[in-house]
Amino acid sequence: MAKLIECVPNFSEGRNKSVIEAVVEEVRKAEGVKLLDYSSDADHNRTVVTMVGTPEGVEKAAFNLASKVAELIDMSVHHGEHPRMGATDVVPFIPISDVTMEECIELSKRVGKRIGEELNIPVYLYEDAASTVDRKNLAEVRKGQYEGFFEKIKKTEWKPDFGPIQMNVKSGCTAVGARVPLVAFNVNLGTNNLEIADSIAKKVRFIGGGLRFVKAMGVKLEDRGIVQVSMNLVNYEKTAVYRAYEMVKMEANRYGVPVVGSEVIGLVPMKSLIDAAEYYLQIENFSMDQILEKRVAE
Repeated sequence: MAKLIECVPNFSEGRNKSVIEAVVEEVRKAEGVKLLDYSSDADHNRTVVTMVGTPEGVEKAAFNLASKVAELIDMSVHHGEHPRMGATDVVPFIPISDVTMEECIELSKRVGKRIGEELNIPVYLYEDAASTVDRKNLAEVRKGQYEGFFEKIKKTEWKPDFGPIQMNVKSGCTAVGARVPLVAFNVNLGTNNLEIADSIAKKVRFIGGGLRFVKAMGVKLEDRGIVQVSMNLVNYEKTAVYRAYEMVKMEANRYGVPVVGSEVIGLVPMKSLIDAAEYYLQIENFSMDQILEKRVAE
């Protein structure tokens, strides 16, 4: 079995198509790497790229992407709904086949070191690669966002793991890490009241007493005139997609607000959607071996 690693860089541009394409091209032309997906959101002003490949190929492609982003994106004029602290905001490495988490951690450290030293961008290691417990949670690392980091970075406890100990005005700073697969899942609400979405997000996310493996925030979708609860399910097997959806729906009922849709950002493990289908259809004794495409691919 070939060694395969997934990498899902998020960069702070979701509106300028020429910039997005130029950045994504760095992945397309990389040897030993396959571009699986990229998704841009104008309201979030953010693009999520999903690639998979050999450790060597993914390592090179991730750095080249960060280098192109540093060239083309200026954080000093960036605005968007999604929290962000840098142009290349986050670069996670995920083990897929015949690769250990430890290998992904070491890879993240090599890439982080190069971004810090060669691109002059402060880098923070997070999740399984975190250098301290306080840096494991990306939300804690990113707190304050780009604007707040000019002061935050001066604090001893927030000295970067790699790169300069002062903010890069143009590129901000970057989080690089290793983690298990997650599901980026958003639920859209039939209201334009951001306070309602924020309130629901606080109740759904783990830090607010909600679901153990859910991170959530309220987001305004200006183009559609509605708001959404934007979530990351960091362990979809222990907190299922349908469970997060139902909790958002339940909390929305308190405000007389309907759920008008949902969306998955980037790629999603098949099992996470099969679990939802099994729940809503009340299928009994279902097995993944009953999936036609899965059996054909074997």
